[in-house]
Amino acid sequence: MVIDAIKNGIVIDHIAAGKAMELYQILGLGELDCTVAILKNVVSGKLGKKDIIKIDQNLDLDWDLIGYVDPNITVNIIMDGVRVEKRQLKLPETITNVIRCKNPRCITSVEQELPQVFKLREGRVYRCLYCETQAGK
Repeated sequence: MVIDAIKNGIVIDHIAAGKAMELYQILGLGELDCTVAILKNVVSGKLGKKDIIKIDQNLDLDWDLIGYVDPNITVNIIMDGVRVEKRQLKLPETITNVIRCKNPRCITSVEQELPQVFKLREGRVYRCLYCETQAGK
């Protein structure tokens, strides 16, 4: 299988096997007019298997959101066929409007215009800012 090299764009690498489609949907990559390639279950010496997403366009992505999906992801920015930047991601301290609080008594269940804000707590667990309910992934 041959996947063309990217001249200008983004390569999201080291995605845990099976997580590429989740990331594709969360980032809204299906709405782009450029080429987007998803490689699933690629052999990796480090991970065993991994997924990769190649986007043939430079655009602003939500790095915190990508880090939430998988904090071990690396992002390569490509310009003129050369990697100009490599980003190591981590779990973001705050995540907004990505997960919904599952507590029916939470204020966000009643006041639906409130943002769904979750904070990273000890033990790498996200909890609702308003009611402290733990988020389920």
